[in-house]
Amino acid sequence: MLINDPARRRRLSADRLIGGYGLLVLAVVLFAVFTLALPDTFPTMANLTAIVSAYSIIAILALGAMIPIVTGHFDLSIGYGLGLGHVMTLLLVVNAGWPWPQTCLTVLAGGVVVGMANGLLVELVRIDSFVATLGTGSVLYAITGWVTHGARIFPGPRGLPEGLTGLYESRLLNVPLPAFYVLALAAALWLMLERLAVGRYLYVIGSNPRAAELVGIPIRHYVILAFAISGLVTGFAGILLAAQQQIGNPSVGLDYLLPAFVAALLGSTTIKPGRPNPWGTVVAVAVLAIGLSGISQLGADFWVTPLFNGITLLIAVGLAGYSARRRAHARDR
Repeated sequence: MLINDPARRRRLSADRLIGGYGLLVLAVVLFAVFTLALPDTFPTMANLTAIVSAYSIIAILALGAMIPIVTGHFDLSIGYGLGLGHVMTLLLVVNAGWPWPQTCLTVLAGGVVVGMANGLLVELVRIDSFVATLGTGSVLYAITGWVTHGARIFPGPRGLPEGLTGLYESRLLNVPLPAFYVLALAAALWLMLERLAVGRYLYVIGSNPRAAELVGIPIRHYVILAFAISGLVTGFAGILLAAQQQIGNPSVGLDYLLPAFVAALLGSTTIKPGRPNPWGTVVAVAVLAIGLSGISQLGADFWVTPLFNGITLLIAVGLAGYSARRRAHARDR
């Protein structure tokens, strides 16, 4: 649509810039503020490395959460799936004596099965994704408690295999390896969503299921595929969590659920405002990581972290709704 009013053109351009890159600018501003407030500790390589290591698993889980959101559904089971993948990795390696590569493949396959189960519940049984994945998550949490008897899993005197711990502890170019996992996963999802037909189908299903049905897109298949990919990514995050913590904790997965969803929803307000996208999710995780790290170093109490996540989630949902309304308004004009 050609816009002849120069003032309106400038206003729309400004809106696009703010919407597209405002969150990225916020990350830079937060980094500058904390650098001024904590000049001796915040802008150091050690702190940056610690931030990357600490938030890589959240970033991977957020990218997994983003995929069903593209289709208009939520997967609330990812936190529980992360916890189960984490303890199953340690159980199979420590208690059952499985080789770690075989264990990782099994956990990844389990993640796909859980994701497909979620997709089938949503598409075949017609249960709302919020309810279906909350129920599935509760089942996963029960399985986690059953297999661990509610106790922690400790490796023996020889510890875990170096190959498994190396998945998290290794470095490439002096940068923690998990950072490259995040970049590789984001690039793969960007390629799938922006350059392949499957990505276009997923976005059409998420924005207008009726239109997708009319043009012959097999909605059921693609929604199940989206949940299966989410389960696969969640299983991978569980393996990394096992390699990071090296002690099985049956309740650890829930700590990651809210930050991952905050990042996935907040990411839909930037880079490609109004729709979930992988690079926006990565930027959102960066904002959370910089903000929470700076707040923590300033000596904030423990309750500030969930407060920050909760407020950010509300802002993210509000911005996503505002962006969707503006797009609908622009289409109607």
